[in-house]
This record gives sequence, C-alpha cells and structure tokens, in this order.
Amino acid sequence: MTDTPPPVASPTEDRTVAILSYLTIIGFIVALILHSSKKTTLGAYHLRQCLGLIITSLALGLASMVIGIIPIIGWIAAPLLWLAFLICWLIGLIAAAQGQQKPIPVLGDKYQQWFSGAFV
Repeated sequence: MTDTPPPVASPTEDRTVAILSYLTIIGFIVALILHSSKKTTLGAYHLRQCLGLIITSLALGLASMVIGIIPIIGWIAAPLLWLAFLICWLIGLIAAAQGQQKPIPVLGDKYQQWFSGAFV
C-alpha cells in the first residue's frame, strides 16, 4: 500500500453534498437532490461511500439481532460491531469535511467498485 494522500477537492469544489450525505438518511436524500443539479466528483464519491454505509448498517442491524441473542458473546460482539461502524462513519465524515476522497476503512474501496455507475 502506498503512502500517497487521497485526492483533495479543489477549493472551488463544493463540499456541501459530501458532508450532507453522512448526516442521516434525510441528509443523504438532500445531498442526492443537490448533487443532481450540480454534479461534482467529491459529491459522487461520498454519496457512493454513504450508500455503502447505509446498506452496511442494514446488514449490521440484522446481524446484531441474530448475534445479540447469544448470551455473553453476542452481548459483547454486537455493540463492538456498531462501534466499528460508528468509527468508519466518522472517518468518512471527516474526509468529506476536508474535501478528501479517502475510502472508508475495510469496505470503502469495495463501495466505489460496487456503486461505480451511481451518482455520475
């Protein structure tokens, strides 16, 4: 893995869509509407990252219900999974605020591959 920094948005490129996409599902919808009128590479990148996070959160919710019924192990594992998710969400939000196209840990690169045709 190289130590090259992720691409940073130009100062003129609006970060509003990127930041809004991480702020609840309503923020994602608003960001999607804003992006449809003024498309930016930064906005599209973070919309794809956030779409991946939304789908991951749905899967994580289901997994938490299943493993949460397992005594002790499930009671510890489910909150830890949500903590890991919260950290990934926070990393994505910080990257958006800084205007960087930095993938979310673990699945961020996959989100870009899976949703490559979305939001262009």
